Amino acid sequence: KIHIQSAMLKQLNKNPVEGFSAGLIDDNDLYRWEVLIIGPPDTLYEGGVFKAHLTFPKDYPLRPPKMKFITEIWHPNVDKNGDVCISILHEPGEDKYGYEKPEERWLPIHTVETIMISVISMLADPNGDSPANVDAAKEWREDRNGEFKRKVARCVRKSQETAFE
Repeated sequence: KIHIQSAMLKQLNKNPVEGFSAGLIDDNDLYRWEVLIIGPPDTLYEGGVFKAHLTFPKDYPLRPPKMKFITEIWHPNVDKNGDVCISILHEPGEDKYGYEKPEERWLPIHTVETIMISVISMLADPNGDSPANVDAAKEWREDRNGEFKRKVARCVRKSQETAFE
């Protein structure tokens, strides 16, 4: 039986997507991936090399993986312990708060590629209306070119120093 994750990894390595790379954390565990995300050009995150882990549930693709930044990152949609909070990583179906439409949430057609494209887009354009990090969202709204920019720049520098450890 071929694992869907194994097939996805082969596909990604054959047709790499600009802005990130992916591999297994441990060759014996197809459910845990490490991804490197390059901060998108023309954003405050430009030049950053951010490491994250994707953990797939046993019933993937029916349910979404969880994504957690290992590299420190200051962003409205990443909580302080690194968990990424974006619509397509939310459980499928109705949003009990009525904020997201079902089609914005997880669907089994999503792949690591679509997740990464969404994360790169999130870096370029944070969603301040639905923050996982309230402090970062407040700074992003009120002091984007001051304190927010300084904190992001510090994370970018730190990410460059620790990227290949």
